[in-house]
Amino acid sequence: MIKVTSVSSDREFHLALTFSNGELRRFDMRPYMDLPAYRRLANPGFFGLARVDYGTVVWPGEIDIAPETLYALSLPLEAVSA
Repeated sequence: MIKVTSVSSDREFHLALTFSNGELRRFDMRPYMDLPAYRRLANPGFFGLARVDYGTVVWPGEIDIAPETLYALSLPLEAVSA
């Protein structure tokens, strides 16, 4: 199973992710912000509290997102910067 090993966030609601297979990818959280589970993340300060726990990205208040989703719907960082 793929796991997230590190995360950093930016003020545009993107996550820069490193996965257990060594890949660096970027995930856009903006499409999720209207879902009830993720509404609190619309606050940039709160979004910036993203961290890795149990192999995925988590925020305070038991907010998380599956590592499989993060991997499948993210872009390789090389593709993002090109």
